[in-house]
Amino acid sequence: MKKSGTVFFCQNCGFEASKWSGQCPACREWNTFAEEPAAPRTKGVTAGKKRSGKPKTEPVTLDAIDLKDGERTSTGMKELDQVLGGGIVPGSLVLVGGDPGIGKSTLLLQVCRNLAERLPKVLYISGEESLQQIRLRASRIGTFSDAMKLMCETCLADIEEVVLREAPQVVIIDSIQTMYQEEISSAPGSVSQVREATGVLMRLAKEQGISIFIVGHVTKEGTVAGPRVLEHMVDTVLYFEGDRHASYRILRGVKNRFGSTNEIGVFEMTEAGLREVANPSEYMLSGRPEGASGSVVACTMEGTRPMLLEVQALVCRTNFGLPRRTAAGIDYNRVNLLMAVLEKRLNLPLSSYDAYVNVAGGLRLNEPAMDLALVLAVISSYKDLPVSGKTIVFGEVGLSGEVRAVSMAQQRVQEARKLGFTRVILPQSSLEQVKNVEGIRLSGAATVRDALRMIV
Repeated sequence: MKKSGTVFFCQNCGFEASKWSGQCPACREWNTFAEEPAAPRTKGVTAGKKRSGKPKTEPVTLDAIDLKDGERTSTGMKELDQVLGGGIVPGSLVLVGGDPGIGKSTLLLQVCRNLAERLPKVLYISGEESLQQIRLRASRIGTFSDAMKLMCETCLADIEEVVLREAPQVVIIDSIQTMYQEEISSAPGSVSQVREATGVLMRLAKEQGISIFIVGHVTKEGTVAGPRVLEHMVDTVLYFEGDRHASYRILRGVKNRFGSTNEIGVFEMTEAGLREVANPSEYMLSGRPEGASGSVVACTMEGTRPMLLEVQALVCRTNFGLPRRTAAGIDYNRVNLLMAVLEKRLNLPLSSYDAYVNVAGGLRLNEPAMDLALVLAVISSYKDLPVSGKTIVFGEVGLSGEVRAVSMAQQRVQEARKLGFTRVILPQSSLEQVKNVEGIRLSGAATVRDALRMIV
């Protein structure tokens, strides 16, 4: 039975219903409804009544809108600026999500340190840590300017009052799940509180021209906790990824109203905080074995940035009737598909062999240009035939065994030359896209069989 004064919210999309349901009618997810106290309804303008006075805003033409150059503010970190699309836009609301302990608070504290050197006021508001805890972290990062101020508060009304009084240029909220409004009786972190708190911060950002960064917790599936509408409300959504036990971190933009959503930033966690990795390709290839079979260097594109990384494969005879397939960093179904292509087009008896495929460095890749490198890595391991360490491979493989063209071939070849590679195996149809690059030998492959001849 539904209690009086309560409603049901979908924790995935924020849909509101008067009774519980097993499946949300909006997003079609199962078992996502949660019961919460209903928010008090405010008396507004009723239908049929005219509102007195003029509206606050009036419609304007496109020509009347003034576009100012150089509005973006640099964060002092080139990797973060690239993900944001060139810097911080005034009045923007940015959501930063990531696993616990991944470095979200450290990253934003370093951003505050850089911004405090060029902006009059920067405000860092924490609802999870005390001032002493923040001071301990800050002492490892470096010295901070007096333009940065700290505050520990979770009441949104008090935060709004302080922000309006101090008028900072940038505000950090860590985290949105700890903020609450007194008018809503549900607990902090609930669907109602998160949605209302984000609405208040969005209004502050747009009306006052303040850039606000909010930290969001993530669920076990890796998405930001709370209603899905939270990601729709903000201007930019950034995810901080990586194994917290490893040193590298990847900042990925999944939504950006002011730039591309395909850019990534690579950082390394050190004792003094996060350090930018200016050359991710060299970082990902460090420690690569020489003369080992099953190892092939591939080139993938992350937005406009080419990145070289190592694709590893281990093929060995199975001891059971059903061969085992394992994929790390690449789609498991894609591995099975490409191995079926090899068995059919090259007559390789892979149905009696186990196959283990790994992308070194921990990246998760879905680009079709990795197909040819994966195929050659499997063949190299099966035949125990090492591929030259000065060769990189990229190209998409079709079900007929053909090698299809990929985008941005010129940028991939130039990245290979920058790191000292001397040979590139690429699709035959992409050769005309690539201009002659000094010191690089280009080998075009029309089929998988052609690519196999190039490594034998």
